[in-house]
Amino acid sequence: MPRTAASPLPPASPLARATGGDRRRATAGAVLRAVLAHGPVARSTVARLTGLSPASVTEHCARLGALGLIREEAAPRRSNGVGRPHLPIDLHTGPFAVGAVHVAVPCTTVALLDLRGRVLVRRELGHQDTDPVRVAARAAEALAALLARFPERRPLGVGCAVGGWVDRAAGTVVEHEPLGWREVPLRALLEEGTGLPVHVDGHARALVNAERLFGRARDSGSVLHLFVGNVVDAAFATRDEVHHGPRSQAGAIGHLPVPGGTEPCPCGRTGCLQAELSERTLCRRARAAGVADGTNPMHVVHAAAAGDTVARRLLVERARTTGRAAGLLLDVLNPESLVVTEVGVLHFEDCLRALREAAGTHRAATVAPTSFRDSVLAVAGGSVILDVLFRDPLAVSPDAI
Repeated sequence: MPRTAASPLPPASPLARATGGDRRRATAGAVLRAVLAHGPVARSTVARLTGLSPASVTEHCARLGALGLIREEAAPRRSNGVGRPHLPIDLHTGPFAVGAVHVAVPCTTVALLDLRGRVLVRRELGHQDTDPVRVAARAAEALAALLARFPERRPLGVGCAVGGWVDRAAGTVVEHEPLGWREVPLRALLEEGTGLPVHVDGHARALVNAERLFGRARDSGSVLHLFVGNVVDAAFATRDEVHHGPRSQAGAIGHLPVPGGTEPCPCGRTGCLQAELSERTLCRRARAAGVADGTNPMHVVHAAAAGDTVARRLLVERARTTGRAAGLLLDVLNPESLVVTEVGVLHFEDCLRALREAAGTHRAATVAPTSFRDSVLAVAGGSVILDVLFRDPLAVSPDAI
């Protein structure tokens, strides 16, 4: 993004990209995640939750407090009104923000989030074209404009989520069929435009991290997330670890065969999962049925909500096919929780019911829609960088390492 007098450089980010694996970093992350999940919380409770000694928790809290990430509550508390008063600690969400970028087929969503994953502001940028250099430049310009609206908040960095095959370690979109992207250095493009550290990941993995940090699946031992949009992919996490596989290729399910599928796929076969379930296919079928014009799946949702039985049938059928695909993944992975991001499931109970029936709810403890119905794309982008922060908070400042 060009720098002009009207577009000054943002404040230097305190979040470095490099993350270490030593014990001090890992335990600092455990302390910060405990505060996220339970704050305001006593240090003694943090010690119990993390298995760390009280002295270690006190040391980490001092470091995290010096970085501005946590703070003490103003009013001391006593346990049952007796004993020494203690000052519970909580996240200090006021001083910081993280940038979020989600690149979809029709548009890019940019947003700012606080440390609890709450969306402060967001904006949609319809694609003028899908050239990655221009997409990244427009996103960087939009982020600078959003940051200018919150001068009191220091940007920690930018998270970017995108569908397709994303190499998280390299910050590269290896392949995104609908966008026509191959080996796009998206992290480098966004860092050049924003002047901030950037982390990039696939949106299904980003949403697993969002559920693990901020959503209803926070306490699940294992979570499977299934994303159904113009791109169809999945992600799986056990405890605090999301499975990436070699070069982050895990979760590529777009070419799973759908029994009875009729949609031609760019790969040359017929009935691939992404070809059958993509929003392009949904909208084309809706146009053919006279339900809605255009390529926006929300037009189909609005028609169904207004009583159009054909629109509702299209959405229920799509949810049922999604459920059959989910059932295959549940048989293989056997997670405690299945979370689904799919437009019909998010808006209609009969779609969710069709998905559960097709998936076979006996296979998983819970089957639920995403926790972030109204902000799923913004949260996906922001969670990429927030996952880094909550794993390695001591990277906030070189002086803290």
